[in-house]
Order: sequence, then structure tokens, then C-alpha cells
Amino acid sequence: MDYFPIFLDLKNQPCLIVGAGDVATRKLTLLSKTQAKLTVVATKISPKILALKQAHNFTILQKTFQPDDIKGFKLVISATDDLAVNTLVAESAKALNIPVNVVDNPALCSFIFPSIIDRSPIVAAVSSGGSAPVLARLLRAKIESMIPPAYGQLAELAEQFRHKVKAQFIDPAQRRIFWEQIFQGPIAELVFAGKPEEAGRQIEHSLASSDRLARSKGEVYLIGAGPGAVDLLTFRALRLMQQADVIVYDRLVSPEIIELARRDADKIYVGKQRKDHTLPQEDINKLLAELAISGKRVARLKGGDPFIFGRGGEEIETLMEQGINFQVVPGITAASGCASYAGIPLTHRDHAHSCIFVTGHLQDGSINLNWPQLAAPRQTVVIYMGLAGLEIICSSLIQHGCPEDTPAALIQQGTTVNQSVFTGTLKNLPAQVSVYDVKAPTLIIIGNVVTLREKLRWFYETAPELK
Repeated sequence: MDYFPIFLDLKNQPCLIVGAGDVATRKLTLLSKTQAKLTVVATKISPKILALKQAHNFTILQKTFQPDDIKGFKLVISATDDLAVNTLVAESAKALNIPVNVVDNPALCSFIFPSIIDRSPIVAAVSSGGSAPVLARLLRAKIESMIPPAYGQLAELAEQFRHKVKAQFIDPAQRRIFWEQIFQGPIAELVFAGKPEEAGRQIEHSLASSDRLARSKGEVYLIGAGPGAVDLLTFRALRLMQQADVIVYDRLVSPEIIELARRDADKIYVGKQRKDHTLPQEDINKLLAELAISGKRVARLKGGDPFIFGRGGEEIETLMEQGINFQVVPGITAASGCASYAGIPLTHRDHAHSCIFVTGHLQDGSINLNWPQLAAPRQTVVIYMGLAGLEIICSSLIQHGCPEDTPAALIQQGTTVNQSVFTGTLKNLPAQVSVYDVKAPTLIIIGNVVTLREKLRWFYETAPELK
């Protein structure tokens, strides 16, 4: 993070703008919305600046800038086309530890202006750190289209009831739940429909019947976090993650996805990897139940889909036995996501009419699978957790009738920027993979559909690292 985003209260604070051209006019117009006490210093004053003065009553000093002009100001902006003046302004401000912005010159700035979405009192800002201001403006336009102006009215309505809600809900968690129901339900829709008075009456009614809310139970959201790429999350997964009080997550859930959770949510890691289980599954089941019984809303994040080799069914059984509310949010399973990003269709009318998912997890040095079934022709076999047993998998399939030249692929960290794909045959794939520093998570795909990769590959992949 090159710049830390903050919001400054400039109401009645003295702010200086050096320059009086078009750029200075834009900055002056923006700052005038903050009710700051503005002063303009410039040798030439444009008609636009003079016109603004009539509307906003700021001070104009028509003179050459001097370092002493900085003194007493809380914020300084230099918007001239003279590099020497801009540099002098920046150095003078920094010498007195006054925040300074030099327009279109990030090197001289101690702060920069973001692209602003103004739904006062709701304000959002987008910045590229000065590296791509046009991109920041485009992103602002996207956000503008997603946030109706009525959100500002909704915030003003919330301010009217803020102290009442705080007095009624001593527990911050219950207070947060109350506001989430207001902001995401029919009361918010009344504001959006132009009926703020009716919305206010509904909030009063909600406060009057809030005892039911205070006794509400916790809940568990069993969420499939997908194969790795953060933008493959579903909308529902993201919404529930952001309202959860606790995040319980696996090893295969990427840090970028965890970052989407609420900042103040507790995060509990329960990941498993070969020969290293942070918590046994039974303890995870018990943990989810205990958190929900205590009134927490728990997002249980699992890589891929929770019902495909995710042991989600076991966790739900425990919750049902104890009468705990839960939701299941499917995710894109690794087989679908990784195959798609590798350019390997799992089915194809010329190559495979069926697809089988199995787990290749080693147990006591062996893999107990239905090898004759897996060796049948005209199908695709997808093997989860098969990296350690790759050689056993390939040799067993050959022993049970699969031709040695059957195409096979191993996908490492599929759908992410670190994706690597190794292709070969049942005979040579283990040897090809062995020379690289391959780490889980991986997925193995076996079948003639692998031959389509060269034609259908589309996703950029990093070069794998040698051992």
C-alpha cells in the first residue's frame, strides 16, 4: 500500500491553494464542499476563480508565492504550471509538516487526491497512487453506477436513530446485526423508493420489537471458496463473508479471499495438509457448533466446493444434531475451475462421455481405488489430492488396462497467477513432474481430453520452478 487512505475533517480549517488557473479551479471547487476556509495565492486570477469567490467567499491574495505564505495552514495545494514554484511550495510545506499536494507531480506530494464518489455522508475514494489516474476514474464510474444517490439519505436516516440503537443494543454484535437488517432489507428499499418518512417509522417499529433480535441464535455459512482465484467467488459467498463475525478457513482458501471478510471478524485457521492437521475434523465440527451456540455468525470457508471432497456433509450433520441454523453456498470445484483455466474440457463428444471424480490421498503408502472402473475408455478421470501418489496412480492405471500413452495432466495452483500445467502420458508424467518443485494444491486429469489443451489453452501461466 503506497498511500494510506484517510478522510480529513476540513470544516473551518485554513487551506491554501497556490495558483488560479483551470486546475486550481477544479481543486477549489472540490474543497469548497468541505466548508474549509480557503485562500488562493496567485499572480494572475482567472475569471472562473473570481466567479467562484462570489459563491464561496474565500480569500484571494494576488501576489507571488513566498515560503512564509504557508504558515498557519492545515493543507496546501500547488496547482501552477511553474515547476520552480511548485517545488518551492512542496518544500516549504514539508518543512513545516503540512500535508501538500502538487497537481500531476506525485514525487512532490505528501498526499494525493483520489477519484471521489460523493454520496454524502457516504463518501468513497479510488486511487491508483498516481500511476494510472484514468483507470482510477474509470473504476470510480463503475462504482458510481452501483451506488444510488439515495444511499446518502439512508446514511442520514441512520444518523437520526444512531443513539437510540446504541442505547437499546449494548452488545456491539447485536447492534451490527440490527443495522445490517435495516440496510439490506425492506426499510432500505423504502428510502430508495423516495419514502424516508415511512422508513423512519419502520425503524421505530423494528426497535420496539427488537427483543426477538436480541435472542437470535448464531448461524453457520458453509461456503465454497472456489479453486483459488478471488473473482470466482459467488455473490452470496461474498455477502455472507462480510456479515460473519468469525471466519473459519482451510489451507486452500487464498489470503486474497480472506481479505474480503470484515476487518473486525475473528479468523480461525483449521487447515489440513498431509501429515499435519491443525484440528481433527471432529474438533472442527464441535468448534463450529460452539461458535454458533454462543450467538456468532460463522463463515466456514472451504477450498472448491464444500460437498466435493470437502467433508461439508460431516460438518452439517453436527449442526443439524444440535439444531443450529446453517446455509450452504456452493463453490466452483477444483475440477471445473482448474480444468477450465488449463484449457482442458472435462467432457467432449469426440473424447469423453463421462467424468469421474476421485481422491488420490495416500493411506499407509497405498491408494485404494476401483482401478478397473477408472481404466475404462472414453471417460475423463479427475483425481484430487494425488500429487504424492502420482507414480502409483499412473502405474496402477496401466496395470489395469489403460494404454501407456493415455494423455494425462497435472495442474498446480489452478486459476491463480501461479498456475502451472504439466502434460504428458501415464508413462512419462511422473518423471516430468519430478524435476520441478511442485507443491499442493494440485489436480490430476487423465483422458483424451488432455490433448485439447494445446488448442484451447487461454490463461497465462508462470513458468514452473525447477528443483
